[in-house]
This record gives sequence, C-alpha cells and structure tokens, in this order.
Amino acid sequence: MNWINKIKKLGESIKKNINKKFPTKLERESSAWTSCCKGPILKSELEENLFVCPHCNKHHRINPRQRFDILFGKDNYEILKTPIPQDDVLGWVDTKSYKDRLKDARKKTNQDCAILVAKGKLNEIDVTVCASNFDFIGGSLGVSETEAIIYAVDYSIKNKTPFINICASGGARMYESLFALSGMTKTTLAINELKNNNLPYIVIYSDPVAGGVTASMAMIGDLQISEPGCLIAFSGRRVVQATVKEELPPDFQTAEFLLKHGFVDRIVERKNLSYEIGLLLSILLKKNSGVNLENNEQTSELSIQSREAS
Repeated sequence: MNWINKIKKLGESIKKNINKKFPTKLERESSAWTSCCKGPILKSELEENLFVCPHCNKHHRINPRQRFDILFGKDNYEILKTPIPQDDVLGWVDTKSYKDRLKDARKKTNQDCAILVAKGKLNEIDVTVCASNFDFIGGSLGVSETEAIIYAVDYSIKNKTPFINICASGGARMYESLFALSGMTKTTLAINELKNNNLPYIVIYSDPVAGGVTASMAMIGDLQISEPGCLIAFSGRRVVQATVKEELPPDFQTAEFLLKHGFVDRIVERKNLSYEIGLLLSILLKKNSGVNLENNEQTSELSIQSREAS
C-alpha cells in the first residue's frame, strides 16, 4: 500500500469515528435533550419553563404555534390561511434546487412559508399576530412571506384589530433575489397603511432579527419590544467593525444595547409578554384593562411609557 492509500484510509477512519462520536443534525433535532449553559437539559423541562433556561435565562428559539400558545393559551387562537404565490420563479439551483429546499422546509416545519398568521384575544382585545419560524430557511423574507404580511395587515384593517409582528429572521431570501428584496418595500407600505387607519403596530424581537427584515418592517413599530438577549442587527458584527474601524462594545447588536440607544422601547421576558402587550393595547385603545393602574407600580410605568410613545 503506497502512502496515498494509507492517508486515504486514515482519513476515512477518522471521518467514520467522528460521525460515531458526534450526532448528526437530524439526530440532535429528534433528541430529547438540548444544550445550554450547564450542559445537557431535557427539552421537556425547558418546555415547562416556556423554553427559557432556568439557570441563565436564555430564551431559546420556538416556532410560531408555540408562540401563539404562550400568547393566547393552548390552542386558544385561529390560524389564518395566507396566499402562497408560485414557487421559485427564477429556477434557482446551487448545491440543490430551491424547490427542494422549500420542500424540505415545509416538511420540517409543517408550514407553507416562514410566517404563520393567527387571530386571538389579548386582555379581551381582538388582535392579529404573525410569527416567523427560523427553522424555515432562517425565517427569511421571500415572496410568500411578503404576501403573508400583506394579508395579515389587510385582515387587521378590515377587522379593525391591532397587528403584532413577532420577528425572527436572517433577512431577505437570496434564492429569490430582487423578488425577495421588493418585500422590504411592500411590507413597509402595508404597515404604513395600517398606521393610516390608526391601528397599533407592535413589533416583538425574538433571537435573531437581521438583514432586510431589520431594515424594513421590524424597525417601524409603534412599540418595539424584545425578549432578553436577542440579536438585532443589519450587517454582521465583523462587517460593521471593519467598516467603522473601531472596537465595538461587547453587547453590540443585542436587545440590551439597542434599549440603551433608543431602538428598543422595552425588554420583556417571554412569560410576561401576553400580560404586558395586553395592558399596553388597553392603554393605546383606551379600553378598560380591569387592572388598577394607580396601585400597580409596573402597570403605572407601562402606562407612562405608552403615552410617551403615542
């Protein structure tokens, strides 16, 4: 056996042992365990705490249906069917075809596109909510997602409901090129129409929110609320640092950093989102929330902040 064959055989042996030692992505996703600050943790235990680590308070990523369950109560909402335009008008192919990527994403998430729209009640107020699924091609904004947002806004206007947008996205979808980028303009125009009808638009940041989504619909909310530790950015940290040629703060592009600099209005833990948003809506819409605002320090603070925001 010559030295080339020996190296080849050694490489195959190493690769085989690595695959045995480290689980595949599919095995990790189907496992009953996940990892956090102190190592492995049961997903069932994490779920009991609304998918928030009890030790470090990291807010793990969740899908839209889990979001709606937390906001409205288990199955206490209705999913709205959104229009799905023609797939892959560009016929995009790289290492695999875009149509295959869509097929895989739909099978994995049980969604037609990255955004799911629902209607429900918060503090007895009818609301329309959309949520992005980061597991669907990084929650990226494509033609279908744009149509879902426009449909949700149109539904809000026709039914005179506030609109809540729970963002989690890597930005515009590269497989759709300019068709995806045009979604930035279309969603912005739709939300401007919502505001012209004097309906509240609330943005909730969940980790991460970046790129074209940050540069459009995610930054024009009447109220900007974020979960703790959320990454909120346009370009990546290294790109920004190379551009400004200065050392950036350790917390740069986090929700906490943006709160200090006025881009985020409030950071709210997941367990409190339903209560606080319901309260804010009751103030904005001048409806009786059933809570004594004068005797509650937390709600009084919210009342003052929402009046300032409006």
